[in-house]
Amino acid sequence: MVRFAVRTKSQHRLKNLIADWPRRVSNAGMKLVLSILGAFTLTSYLTLAGETNAAAPARIGTADADKHYGQEMIVTGKVVQVTLKPTIVFINLDQPHPDSPFVAVIHSDTTNQFGDLKSLQGRSVEIQGTLKEYRDKPEIILRSASQLKVLDAPVSTNTPTIK
Repeated sequence: MVRFAVRTKSQHRLKNLIADWPRRVSNAGMKLVLSILGAFTLTSYLTLAGETNAAAPARIGTADADKHYGQEMIVTGKVVQVTLKPTIVFINLDQPHPDSPFVAVIHSDTTNQFGDLKSLQGRSVEIQGTLKEYRDKPEIILRSASQLKVLDAPVSTNTPTIK
């Protein structure tokens, strides 16, 4: 059995147009397409490079934290009080609650990232994040362990006693 393919004129033209496309595209057209693609790639690269080369946040003490609300900062201080509650953890720097000039806050859904938080007591730390005001006091909400950096070595309580 022999089959005959019947094509309309528009189908025949479309087939020829597709088959002849590489020959029909001029060098100028290809140069334009490649130039646009190159410009897009370069722009994307420069944008990403600019984001990775952004200046690090400023490092401040707890006394200056209330002057930088809404800014990304690194606050340094000594942990004097760690309060663990069922839904939240408060880390007070330099003074215990209610006189603490700065508080780091960890919500219960992220506390497992931080290990033994009570071991921070008495240690010097850096807290990085966006400063927010809560009840007239500066705070940073910690969502990741990378926002908390311990600056000094822990004090060992297992040192042998010399008699």
